[in-house]
Amino acid sequence: MAPNPVPDHVPPEMVRDFSLFTSPGMLPTPNGDPHAAVACVHEGPPIFYSPYNTRDGQGTWVITRAKDQRRVLQDAETFSSHRSIFASALGENWPMIPLELDPPAHGVFRSLLSPLLSPKRVLVLEPAVRERAIALIQRIVASGTSCDVMKDFAVPFTVSIFLSFLGLPDHRLDTFVAWGKDLLHGDDEKRQVAARTIVAFIDELAAVRRKEPADDFMTFVVQAKVEGRPLTHEQVRGVGVLLFVAGADTVAAALGFDLAYLARNLKEQEWLRTEPDRIAPAAEELLRAYPTVQIIRVAKKDIDFEGAPIRKGDYVSCATMIANRDPTEFERPNTIDLARQENRHAAFGYGPHRCLGSHLARREIVIGLEEWLSRIPAFRIKESTAPIAHGGHLFGIENLILDWS
Repeated sequence: MAPNPVPDHVPPEMVRDFSLFTSPGMLPTPNGDPHAAVACVHEGPPIFYSPYNTRDGQGTWVITRAKDQRRVLQDAETFSSHRSIFASALGENWPMIPLELDPPAHGVFRSLLSPLLSPKRVLVLEPAVRERAIALIQRIVASGTSCDVMKDFAVPFTVSIFLSFLGLPDHRLDTFVAWGKDLLHGDDEKRQVAARTIVAFIDELAAVRRKEPADDFMTFVVQAKVEGRPLTHEQVRGVGVLLFVAGADTVAAALGFDLAYLARNLKEQEWLRTEPDRIAPAAEELLRAYPTVQIIRVAKKDIDFEGAPIRKGDYVSCATMIANRDPTEFERPNTIDLARQENRHAAFGYGPHRCLGSHLARREIVIGLEEWLSRIPAFRIKESTAPIAHGGHLFGIENLILDWS
């Protein structure tokens, strides 16, 4: 897709040939490192304009400094999160809730949903999460001394947790994985078909739970009230779709990047295996080094931001993988230090929209690493194979074949 013309209000000297989709290192590349590739932006200005920096070819302002990203993400009065990312694939305009709501509605819905993903609630879920990780790893160990870690572990592990959250059985897992892959990484036609399928599924599940309540997330949503009123059909859909999108790929990708790093760094792998209490802080450093999400806001009014003439309607990119390599924020940002202290990374965003599921995501990653390291001996990337990493709206890795023979 050709990029859109650069708007007239953007000074030519502020335009830079950079894209999270097409710049060197962003396209699917064997043994690629898209996170290291984006670090090059820190050699340039703190803010610039990219003519092509979204899936649909839109240009965005790119904020490179972590402190400036925090300023944007904290300022919901100026920068809106309502983009209808999912609904736009259907030619529609409704928000994923609460992600794409602005205050004050955002706070109301976030308060409603926060208890479902609070640290206390995640503690209750943790035994089931660990049980799922153990079962998958035991199956892998029983079948040999190598595996495709994304297909055999990371994706089924994280998606099965999402399914149990919805109260659905694991036999639907492959179907959900296929929908998520088409939605997030397919071409426009696949994305549209997947979006329609997911909406129909969420609508059907909501209808079932209204008639047959259960102890699950969707029953909570259809029975919930906001300001004394039940959620509308569209609001239920917006919440359900967000849960699907959030649970489909992000944590699995993070686990994949983590295991790829450890497969290439055997001393650190063994250090974590022999000192498992180090895994939680190490996971924070790996979240800093390998975040997966580009956050985009839309300017609600004209503003001069650090010398950039941002105009109403402009897209503003706060890419987590750029903030996390900011040399003014992190000492030696391109060095992965699993013992790094005071790790103020941006993997889960910042401000009122900071990831609602961050507590669960953290525990999934830590538990996944704990159980993998305790059950799988020293592992490497299998000879004559190469993992394929890519950039884009959501960074990812595939074809990660690990071997411990």
